[in-house]
Amino acid sequence: MEERSEFLTPLESGLAAQIRARLGELRGSEARVAQVVLDRGAGLVHLSVSDVAELAGTASSSVVRACQRLGFRGYQELKIAAARAAPATAPAPDESGDPASRALAETLRTSRAALDGLTATLTPDDLRAAAELLDGASQVVLVGMGLSGAVVLDLAYRLRALGLPVDAPGDQFTAQLAASGLPPTGVCLAVSHTGATRAVVDAARRAREAGAAVLALSSYARSPLTETATHTLVAGGQDLVFGLETTASRLAHLAVVDALAQTLLTLRGPKAERALRLSEEICADHAY
Repeated sequence: MEERSEFLTPLESGLAAQIRARLGELRGSEARVAQVVLDRGAGLVHLSVSDVAELAGTASSSVVRACQRLGFRGYQELKIAAARAAPATAPAPDESGDPASRALAETLRTSRAALDGLTATLTPDDLRAAAELLDGASQVVLVGMGLSGAVVLDLAYRLRALGLPVDAPGDQFTAQLAASGLPPTGVCLAVSHTGATRAVVDAARRAREAGAAVLALSSYARSPLTETATHTLVAGGQDLVFGLETTASRLAHLAVVDALAQTLLTLRGPKAERALRLSEEICADHAY
């Protein structure tokens, strides 16, 4: 089949985020179909179900099953959604040849997509339920490795500033010990982009075995971590890889942390306000 440039119009971030969040549920040919959808975007309007099957190296029936697994009645409904989700104008490619210009443009593009996609994967009800869970916890253990560890440090600071009893162990073994020692009234909040980081998943499982609740923050709706969790917040974007980690999803996770902190501030009322005043006093004492 002839390659055509109009087939490559990207999806708007909402629909793309919805599809990426469910990629972990798909295997083999169905995962390839989902990737074709992401790659072709609004260009799906030019493709038949047979065309997509050919691009994915599978049968038309697999295309239909993949669409249904993604939450659509069939390929036609997905194609219509993709056409509606097309951006009004495609961003101009960077033609300068400068690696710094390309890096900046690509980083900003993927970051915007990750943040815009939050509305497709995270609902106010999800956020409210997570805040209520933390507000009622007698003890909170935060777990995250790699770049997710930076998200955990930020979250630990914010939750402490709101008066929550927080432990954020710095190594995986202490994290597992802390998680296994949680009481039934405790909460383990585990952060992982893939939802498959072994140390994070192991800590979450130990928390569940102890009878505690597990709140997962991940980029994928279906993963070993979300299968272990009692509550899940899904936020993330397409992979922009530096080394072994992703960056765009980390920004989405930080945005969720901010929204969660704001929700908790309102929910906890005077308790949180008193804790914040103490935090402000401590910071003021160390200002120069």
